Amino acid sequence: MKPRVRFAPSPTGEPHLGFARTALYNFLFAKSRGGKFLLRIEDTDRERSKKDYQEKMLSALRWLGIVWDEEVVYQSKRSAIYSKHIQLLLETGKAYRCFASKDELQKVRKETNSYLYDGMWRNKSDEEVKEQLKKDTAFTVRLKTPRSGRSYFEDIIYGDIKVLNDEIDDFIIVRSDGSPVYNLTNVIDDNHMKISHVIRGEDHLSNTIKQLFIYKALNLKVPQFAHLPMILGEDRKRLSKRHGAKGLSSYRDEGYQPEAIINYLAYLGWNPGTNEEIMDLPKLVSKFDLSRVQKKSAIFDLKKLNWISSQHLVAQANKEIFNSVRVLHPNWGVTRSDNYCLKVIKLLKPRSDTILQLVDLSDYFFSDPKEFSDKDIKVVWGRDTLQIMSDLLKILEHAKEKEENYFEKEIGLYTKQKEMSFGLVIKPLRLAICGNTSGPSIYDIIKLIGIETSANRLKYAIEALRYDYV
Repeated sequence: MKPRVRFAPSPTGEPHLGFARTALYNFLFAKSRGGKFLLRIEDTDRERSKKDYQEKMLSALRWLGIVWDEEVVYQSKRSAIYSKHIQLLLETGKAYRCFASKDELQKVRKETNSYLYDGMWRNKSDEEVKEQLKKDTAFTVRLKTPRSGRSYFEDIIYGDIKVLNDEIDDFIIVRSDGSPVYNLTNVIDDNHMKISHVIRGEDHLSNTIKQLFIYKALNLKVPQFAHLPMILGEDRKRLSKRHGAKGLSSYRDEGYQPEAIINYLAYLGWNPGTNEEIMDLPKLVSKFDLSRVQKKSAIFDLKKLNWISSQHLVAQANKEIFNSVRVLHPNWGVTRSDNYCLKVIKLLKPRSDTILQLVDLSDYFFSDPKEFSDKDIKVVWGRDTLQIMSDLLKILEHAKEKEENYFEKEIGLYTKQKEMSFGLVIKPLRLAICGNTSGPSIYDIIKLIGIETSANRLKYAIEALRYDYV
């Protein structure tokens, strides 16, 4: 049987890495077995659910390439279906109305020193219930749970999960305002959508036993469960912004490619059983197996993310990168030809983790540096540098009429004749032409920006730094 899985986020906050990984694992599992990936928006929390968050979630999934197979299901549009099932539970005696006030519940908690509900309305007579209904007393609806024995289920990742039934009280399935709670709507919707496997974070483990009680009370088919390990920061605490993790929109704005995010997230709790680390979405689908998802919590590593991102950037076509750059920065490189911009990308992408970093590194390809940091000057500009740069300027100006690699050959001869290190010449030359001390081959840069531009920049640096030697 081909699986049917669902991703069911609540639109109560910005979509984040955990959101994306849960969606990804559901998608990979379904597609690896020729199944369906469905999307359900759990928007029954009237106060916290926001339309803006919902739109950001849909946008994030599309950006990542995680596309759902059927129409989106919105819980807010399914109230009639929930009411029908609630009524059935009440009529069959599987659930009951609880008229206990907050003060009464608080008193019981103090007396019993427990937060478990003691079932005070579990066995009340129909007459007592009707009397409270006539008074229009507010009530919740609670599920009758077994009072003895134990319940268990087999989780695909964590194995057998067992719970003593007396540790689960008659929990609320309908709030006093008439709205159904998560555990009830989750069960009803998963059954209605014919979900075969529920794949979600391990923080939902505590909900699963309660949901099994609801499945049994409604006589519904129970899906298979797989709970994913948590994503933690390097300090082994729950992942948050302080660990460098951000909302998905921030990663997109910073120039991370969706292929890199997908690739990295796949490895947060799973491995393919090979040494292969760089994979696109189709390759991940072909390799994915839930049996290889680990129980141990995954650790978010920004350096690893950046490395994977850099590998995807190197492998990507220059034209695709150019298009992505223009999405983030529409005016990037507009003063030069597209062909020139593509050459800039070719030089910089091996040195960039993200598109935004590539853009930040590219300034000197489009404008002459006019300022130099004191730190760089102290490192590369010495007592003899002024004379060396003046000599290089003459070679550079003479190179206009010579063959393509003339300048490079002449610098080699110059350093040999002067018996000086290569770095003593190239580092200040790079500072003069690029405004910094690192980057692609200085010869490739000069070749791209041109001999005349390079000579003019060197002249400017010689004058600007004339009195900065030690």
